[in-house]
Amino acid sequence: MNLETKYADVIVSLLEDAQDIGMKYVVFGMLPMERGLEPRDLDFFDTLGAALDHWELKSGYGYLPGDNPNPVYYRPVEQLLEEIKTANSLTKQDIMNRNNLENLTEEMKMLGLGDKEITQMQELMQNNLAEFQLRTKIPGNKGVVDTVLYFKRSNQSENYYLNKFHVTLNKAKQLDEGQKYLVITANPGEQGPEKLFRSFESPYEAVAYFKEEQGKSELAVGAKNGKDWKVAYGLANREDGKTSYVANEFNKTFYSPVVDQTYFVEKGRGFTVEQAANMIQGRSVYRDDLMNIGGQPYKAWMKLDMDGVKDRHGNYMVNQYTDPAYGFHIADVLDKYQIKEAAVPEQKEALIAELKKGNRPLITTVKDGQEVKLHLEAVPRYSQVNFYQENGKPERREQFEKAAEKQQEMAAGKGKEKATSKEAAQAMTI
Repeated sequence: MNLETKYADVIVSLLEDAQDIGMKYVVFGMLPMERGLEPRDLDFFDTLGAALDHWELKSGYGYLPGDNPNPVYYRPVEQLLEEIKTANSLTKQDIMNRNNLENLTEEMKMLGLGDKEITQMQELMQNNLAEFQLRTKIPGNKGVVDTVLYFKRSNQSENYYLNKFHVTLNKAKQLDEGQKYLVITANPGEQGPEKLFRSFESPYEAVAYFKEEQGKSELAVGAKNGKDWKVAYGLANREDGKTSYVANEFNKTFYSPVVDQTYFVEKGRGFTVEQAANMIQGRSVYRDDLMNIGGQPYKAWMKLDMDGVKDRHGNYMVNQYTDPAYGFHIADVLDKYQIKEAAVPEQKEALIAELKKGNRPLITTVKDGQEVKLHLEAVPRYSQVNFYQENGKPERREQFEKAAEKQQEMAAGKGKEKATSKEAAQAMTI
């Protein structure tokens, strides 16, 4: 019997799960035999008697004894587990690595990350480093949100863990493909190149490193040309521990405080990357999986207090508006305004879902008698929603209230009545 199969890792997982729930025996047969063992071929039983009864039934199939071209087997689960591992050269470490990868993949999906980031994670895990970082960018209405996910290997095993990620609101000019921020210093050694290049993905990380330089150094943008860096343009210079020059277009990025936040997660549970990106841009998100100190579940809208001081870890405090106690009922608020999508139950539900993520979905309303497209944002602190043009310019919400629409209709009706009365008076004088 040949137990080599491309499904070895999945079958091992099934056999281990069967052991966990007390299934001691397995009956299997490959139909047709030449295709190899597949997960669907396995039937599990908790007693030897039940397994043998099933084996006899399955091995018959109406054939005469010894005439079945696709024989059926039974094994203790523990025995088949070892046979599969041996036949497919699977070590204990292989199984652990596979399980770790599966768990991390699921956690990445829970955080809202896609196939691109998951593939990058898999490639980085293969480098077998003690820890590594995965970077991604999320476009926003106030800039680009740079995201860094931190993976660290356990001291007790070879498993990697994802316990936190960091977001930074990046308002700097976006670099071209392949370009990076460079801090260039003189090489203090006698051998090697005259200049040392240290590259950064984030302008804020580059600036922080640059400001610590005590000698002569340059902050620039460049790209690799073969093995060497080629500078595209300079951003700042530093001499004797003091900054001597900053390019005008880089002034705001260089001197402004960094707008960033670290989010901690537990097995993929916590704020998603999308929610975090929206919060760092000043918006509110909704969580329905929170737990208070007493262990009681609750729901709340949450927003970073970006006007307050940061905590000792460099994070903004979080303001919470509990639901329903705070009194912000998003469905009722939407009903107060002329929002075309809110009039259709399915579209309204989808609209609310986007608002709860902290997004600014595009809606259809009426302005000056004409249909217009605007972005909508939830503002739980004031139990309201805000309207924005597609370029980000705010609009007065009052003009989109249904009450305002009725007032306009009433005013138009009174104007029509006056015009009719005037026409009637004119007719009487003729």
